[in-house]
Amino acid sequence: MQIKKLFAIAAAALAAQSAFAFDTNSAYVEAGSASKIRMVRLGATQDLNPEWSWFNSNGTHVTGYWDASIGFWQARQWLNVPGDKENLFDVGFTPVLRFENTSKKGFYVEGGIGAHVLSKTYKNNDDGLSTAFQFGDHIAVGYVFDNKWEVALKAQHYSNGGIKKPNSGVDVIMLKAAYHY
Repeated sequence: MQIKKLFAIAAAALAAQSAFAFDTNSAYVEAGSASKIRMVRLGATQDLNPEWSWFNSNGTHVTGYWDASIGFWQARQWLNVPGDKENLFDVGFTPVLRFENTSKKGFYVEGGIGAHVLSKTYKNNDDGLSTAFQFGDHIAVGYVFDNKWEVALKAQHYSNGGIKKPNSGVDVIMLKAAYHY
């Protein structure tokens, strides 16, 4: 089982590294919380090929980006013991689709489904994720300012997709700040 875990971590790290090998378009920090958990994530994004744009109409379109991230989780009721804390890390890689203005400024909505590898299985506050590998999906609404800064409110869900029980899932509300360069 340890070999599988190491292979999954190596695969996720390789995917994240390959995303950083390209010219990134933005860097971000996110912070959020859920029931008895706090989370901070750092990441970088790379826009999809500019020719990959769909549903162009009235100054809007659907496009997307690749997202590579590393996250820090602080579980605050580990093994369902009040006040018992445990730290976890995750590496993630997510393709994201975004409905936005063609100018890439102003309001947008987005969604993505990607892969995350946790440093250990999650057992916090009656929630259990029995595998280190997790799917991470999100929906978000945000705004890109003229000065290249972006803010967003994001709902993130982690689950192993029923690969192994228990799989209660973890839902986190995140606030994101990004800078586009």
